[in-house]
Amino acid sequence: MSTFAPVGAGPGPGLAAARRFGAAGHRVALMSRNADHLNALAAELDGEGSRARGFTADVLDPASPATALDAAAGKLGPIEVLQFSPVPRGDCMKPVLETTAADLEGRPAFSVKGPATCVHAVLPGMRELGRGTLLFVNGSSAVHPSPEVAGISVAFAAESAYAVMLPDALAPENIHAAQLIVPGAIRPDAAHCSPDALAERLYAIHTERDAFRHYAEPIPA
Repeated sequence: MSTFAPVGAGPGPGLAAARRFGAAGHRVALMSRNADHLNALAAELDGEGSRARGFTADVLDPASPATALDAAAGKLGPIEVLQFSPVPRGDCMKPVLETTAADLEGRPAFSVKGPATCVHAVLPGMRELGRGTLLFVNGSSAVHPSPEVAGISVAFAAESAYAVMLPDALAPENIHAAQLIVPGAIRPDAAHCSPDALAERLYAIHTERDAFRHYAEPIPA
């Protein structure tokens, strides 16, 4: 039995993805900073028949997610699928001329060191399994920087640069890396960007293993 680990698990897309992977037979290791929040989500999934557990992790502390992922693998089994999708902080949402160097200080830890730490934490287990999937979820500013949200544009671009190098490096080991770009807001009533629709898309990316970059819906020109 293998484990699905969403880093940045929340009540929207994170929970929906956990529910989808849990329904497919994966154990679920929910990860975020709030232990009470995680325990409530894990209890909800357990009540639906999935085996789930919460593990606290702060992406801004490089040691924290590695420790949490190691604990998750020990408790639930090796992590086959890692989803990196923590919610950006509000200080990343300023226009470019209002964004200072101080506003960008924590971004490398969040969007570059965070993913790299998580990837290296799960690779040994994936190699032992002989398979694995690394999923990165980003907004449209990852591929089309927006001057209205300069900090997150810089951060997501850096994360994308790191992630796009992984497929070729890991393909010989049967480990797939992919990115899902989600334009605009995630809404329950959206045809392609609702939590359930995104969960289905992420599961399809995991099973089909065909390309690196995917779009939840087309980005307007």
